[in-house]
Amino acid sequence: MSKVLGVVLAGGKGTRLEPLTETRAKPAVPFGGKYRIIDFVLSNFINSKIYSVFVLTQFKAQSLMDHIRDTWTFGSGILPDHFITVVPAQMRISDSWYQGTADAVYQNLIFIREQNPDYVCIFGGDHIYKMDISQMVDFHKARNSDITIAATTVPIAEAGQFGVLVVDSEWKIIGFQEKPSSPTPIPSRPDLALVSMGNYVVSAPTLYEELEKDGEDRTSAHDFGKSIFPRLFTTHRLFAYDFGENKIPGQNGVNNYWKDVGTLDAYWEANMDLHRVLPELDLYNPLWPIRTAPINLPSAKFVHNEKDRVGKAINSIIAAGSVISGGTVLNSVISCNVRVNSYAVVEDSVIMDDVQIGRNARIRRAIIDKRNVIDEGEVIGYDLEEDRKKGYTVTESGIVVVAKKPKF
Repeated sequence: MSKVLGVVLAGGKGTRLEPLTETRAKPAVPFGGKYRIIDFVLSNFINSKIYSVFVLTQFKAQSLMDHIRDTWTFGSGILPDHFITVVPAQMRISDSWYQGTADAVYQNLIFIREQNPDYVCIFGGDHIYKMDISQMVDFHKARNSDITIAATTVPIAEAGQFGVLVVDSEWKIIGFQEKPSSPTPIPSRPDLALVSMGNYVVSAPTLYEELEKDGEDRTSAHDFGKSIFPRLFTTHRLFAYDFGENKIPGQNGVNNYWKDVGTLDAYWEANMDLHRVLPELDLYNPLWPIRTAPINLPSAKFVHNEKDRVGKAINSIIAAGSVISGGTVLNSVISCNVRVNSYAVVEDSVIMDDVQIGRNARIRRAIIDKRNVIDEGEVIGYDLEEDRKKGYTVTESGIVVVAKKPKF
């Protein structure tokens, strides 16, 4: 059988997600009440029966490393090729931090070669999606491809803001367009264009050879999407893999979901995609579980049932340890160990761990990071100018973000 190695790129700064990334790496940002962003790509690998994974870290990685240690450790040494290992940036080849995605892998080729894989799956650690990666590997093998790039379709009118893959009728890549003014549509689909998801399957010999060449090129940006792939499609077999064709067991007709949560607005939107009656991102599929750290907390609780003082949550996710104590939660994601006190209203918001919301507080369209105490009667999300004066971050679409409070 072919040996497949996973490499997760988890070292980006995530500056567009600040203040959520002021003290943590983007893949370590909490999501969906109990998860971290990186749990999605690692769950995809394990569910796809790919059990050898390196996670390449760089900036503000401590909480990410702690989470992987506590969550993603195999139980014994009986199967030495079953591992999820964090590989910190070590300046092993140069005197600089990673210069791009290709450089991150190049500086760790020594570890990849030691595993002697046939194929290397290089995936980003900062997207929210479900994907059977083994189906992409099978596609790569069937096409005798050197490089396969996972791609999703977008309306042609929106494609100009992305890197577009130009393909022929067999989905062989015949060109790259970076944020084109006139994107090339998919053959026979003039309304759609293909954009890269930043996930790749590369045959090992091709990976080694091309990374060595790129490492010696001082003019290169050392990035797969910008530097390596665009110069190879004329000399190598590069194919696009249609993410829309990826089938998840037990998905019951729910459309495939992928979102790059690279901005605060996108992060908020992805959380809001969870709480609907028929969620766009379904986390309740036992055949494709999203794994995370075990949570040793009691079940969520709802208390008080008086005329104007009813603990209730509508179209919302409430994680373990939380108490809705006479408050109201609407269309929101409430993380662990949160307390919403009497007469408070939380609407269209993401509330992270250990937040206390005082009586009569009103919160709307907000992201409240860990350990904040919202005072009695405080109002967030109703007067954006006032929120800015308080030092909160306000996005272009009007999402208010309250930064994480220190632990002590």
